[in-house]
Amino acid sequence: MKYTQGLYPIVEKKSIAAEIYDLTVFCPEIAKTAVCGQFVNIKVDGFMLRRPISLCGIDAEKGTIRIVFQVRGNGTKELSNLCKGQLIDMVAPLGGRGFTLLDNDKRTVIIGGGIGNPPMLPIAKHYGKNATVISGFRNAAAVILQEDFAETGARTVLCTDDGSVGKKGFVTAVLSEELNTMKPDIIYACGPSVMLKGVVDIARAADIRCEVSLEERMGCGVGACLVCACRTVKDGEEFYKHVCKDGPVFSGEEVLF
Repeated sequence: MKYTQGLYPIVEKKSIAAEIYDLTVFCPEIAKTAVCGQFVNIKVDGFMLRRPISLCGIDAEKGTIRIVFQVRGNGTKELSNLCKGQLIDMVAPLGGRGFTLLDNDKRTVIIGGGIGNPPMLPIAKHYGKNATVISGFRNAAAVILQEDFAETGARTVLCTDDGSVGKKGFVTAVLSEELNTMKPDIIYACGPSVMLKGVVDIARAADIRCEVSLEERMGCGVGACLVCACRTVKDGEEFYKHVCKDGPVFSGEEVLF
């Protein structure tokens, strides 16, 4: 895993929902090598551990990356106070395994749950009109990135737990409906573990390749602290792998939820 540590300027900051922020950072060496599905690890003043955040966008030509994060504690709250023009301390790109992108004429279903939606945007950009994006949120106030997904040319389906906008219900129900009318070449998903398990079960039953991005607490982000262990299986034998080094993306078939 080759990564860079440095201080990089924030060139754009937006608030896109309650307690959810969108940062664009100028970091040419990172943008040049990063791939879809990787993440950055950010140092926040006053906190020992860095905060891992998925890549929501990679623009090698402009030399920028985009990250979208939710305030979930004091560390991310402090991070949200940074402004355009300030420097951000990042280690990136991290993650030994990103998403496998097939030829862009293949058909795919892309599923994001809540703050698991940002890392799915680069996938949608790759497949464009050949992608169906299913985004799930708790309610209308939590919805993000829908215009961004639509701009990729992908077909978008929005659902909320309470039905306040889009379809009422879970992304797994919408996925099952979609598979009644089409069989994609691959399914991608990122979100809560219970959602990922449901997606993997559906994909397995339909004999469709599936990749999932796992969300785990991390200490170092580079495989040294061993905090982010997850159970996997291969040839009937269980193994522990580490999300930061061996993932964060795994084949749905190998993860034991």
